[in-house]
Amino acid sequence: MSELGTKKSGGLSRRDFLKLMGAAGTGLAFAPFVPFGNFMPNPNQATLEKVPVILPDGTQANINTFPINHAEVITYPSTGDAALDAEAFRKWQFIRLPEELGGSKKDSKAIRAYSMICLHLWCLWKYWPDEGRKRGECPCHGSMYDPVTGTAFVGPASVQAAPSNTLPELTLEVDSDGFVFILPPKFNANDNGVIGYGRFA
Repeated sequence: MSELGTKKSGGLSRRDFLKLMGAAGTGLAFAPFVPFGNFMPNPNQATLEKVPVILPDGTQANINTFPINHAEVITYPSTGDAALDAEAFRKWQFIRLPEELGGSKKDSKAIRAYSMICLHLWCLWKYWPDEGRKRGECPCHGSMYDPVTGTAFVGPASVQAAPSNTLPELTLEVDSDGFVFILPPKFNANDNGVIGYGRFA
């Protein structure tokens, strides 16, 4: 028998190929029912103590000086490591609401902090304070978020079933001097939410 006739194929057999396709099909069939946000780098190492809201300029947010109808990006939980703190899953939009939505109050009802991860395909959204806008907007596919509730009301995120239509939110506290703190969160869908997955409103 010739050497060519005894040589085995190094490629994928038909049987192995069909097994692979079956496994892939099964995975895709169940993908919509898996809460992938639970497996993402959610900041579960968050401290059990309240921590100050630190603005990009290094100062602590204060309700007496933070402008009405304004937002800044904050990092939570902060590690002190520049590379880790740059992760998108640690970024939050810290928003003081417009006056007509309660932003002139001097307590925690005037402010919000929502995860910046859009619940549709994980782009980063931001708050727009412009007249006629005053909402969170994702630049990728047009999802828009209500700044009071964090719930999507336009775009693909708005048609997703709860909890995947409402952004995770940090619980904030304002002390007697006006300084803003983040209270220890519970990162599950029934409380503060799961980053990249959502929160029951």
